[in-house]
Amino acid sequence: MLEMSRERFEELVGEALDRIPPELTRLMDNVVIFVEDEPEPGPDGSRSGTPELLGLYEGTPLTERGDWYAGVLPDRITIYRNPTLRMCATNEEVVAEVGVTVVHEIAHHFGIDDERLHALGYG
Repeated sequence: MLEMSRERFEELVGEALDRIPPELTRLMDNVVIFVEDEPEPGPDGSRSGTPELLGLYEGTPLTERGDWYAGVLPDRITIYRNPTLRMCATNEEVVAEVGVTVVHEIAHHFGIDDERLHALGYG
């Protein structure tokens, strides 16, 4: 597995966020972004179902919010460090993969599904 400090990985996530156009970040609403080392274990306590999970969006996409949407906890985007480091062979690959993962998860916040993201090259 490629070695990279958590601090450096968090910097890469921040840099990827900085590359999101301001006209889009202004539209983001009630969402927080976290970096975690590993996805949560599955119901049986193992990570067998999610070891390759690079990011996760949890919440209500902007396209599905209505008048009922008030007083709810923020949506959560989590970027996973160790799975990313396991799949990448170089620091340059990590930079690229973090960028793709951040865009992918933010797109879910905007209501864009996996099928469309794969078609756009953000699989």
